[in-house]
Amino acid sequence: MFDMFKGMGSMAGLMRNLPKLREQMEEFQRKLGEITAEGDAGAGMVKAKVNGRLEVLSLSFSEEAIKDRELLEDLTRAAINQALQKARLQVGEEANKMAAEMGLPPGMGTNLPGLG
Repeated sequence: MFDMFKGMGSMAGLMRNLPKLREQMEEFQRKLGEITAEGDAGAGMVKAKVNGRLEVLSLSFSEEAIKDRELLEDLTRAAINQALQKARLQVGEEANKMAAEMGLPPGMGTNLPGLG
């Protein structure tokens, strides 16, 4: 029964720090735009670059890739997925760092809504 009240104290502490939490969340959103990750497929025939908001920033294709439509489609998908996977890992690391700064338990950053 008393375990229920332990969580309430933590929640009250979080509510008191709401302005600081909001500021940290805004900083986190800004950092997401700065995170970049690259992926490539076909030994560099297709390269993709994404940011921490999981937006594609750039794509580049070699002359050889452009000649074969099916190959180009497959390599493009693979390069983008690789870049997105790398970006998600970086976002998770940043979210965990932010969660630790907020005093949350390890691993909580990736469990917060909208953070990973």
